[in-house]
Amino acid sequence: MIRRFHPQPPYRALSQDNSTGRAEAGPAPQLTGEDKQTLLRLARQTLHEFLGTSRLPEIHTESPALLELRASFVTLWNRVSRELRGCRGEAYPRVPLIESVVQMAIASATDDPRFAPVTADEVPDLRIEINALTPMKPIRPEQVVVGRHGLRIVRGSATGLLLPEVPVRYGWDREEYLRWVCKKAGLPPDTWQGEDVRLYGFESEAWGEEE
Repeated sequence: MIRRFHPQPPYRALSQDNSTGRAEAGPAPQLTGEDKQTLLRLARQTLHEFLGTSRLPEIHTESPALLELRASFVTLWNRVSRELRGCRGEAYPRVPLIESVVQMAIASATDDPRFAPVTADEVPDLRIEINALTPMKPIRPEQVVVGRHGLRIVRGSATGLLLPEVPVRYGWDREEYLRWVCKKAGLPPDTWQGEDVRLYGFESEAWGEEE
């Protein structure tokens, strides 16, 4: 039986200090190509180990960009059918990016309510994509740029989030995009026009395994 993802997995948190993390304000360290490949390899290793043995991989890095507190999304696609198999993420940073990717890889495989949990046998047939998010900032509807901004809408206890590539994939214009993020939150499609709504924009670095 697949163990369901727990929001506080039992592995050692990476320590952060002035030599490895950003203690003061300043530009965030940029992800290198090697950083991105490291995260893809780690996400795949996590799926193999967690789904096969319920264990978590050891994670070690000295990369400043991977130790940056940053939110992530991990998306799983079936390589053959190209259909979505799972996607989970977080809106706000809680842990270093390298830990976030481990957590979200597990969540995408075991905790996406739209799908049955992924099995260990399925992992070789999955393609992994990762999004590393910039901080959320308030944004007005007229400021939204399709293809650049991801969106999060909040009204009361209802919330919905769409990544920047989603409106591009479906060919939506700005207004369609705003309507769909409302639907994602379970709200009427014109909710984005209300005065009691909070709209946040963010950007994202997105990459994935080869087809």
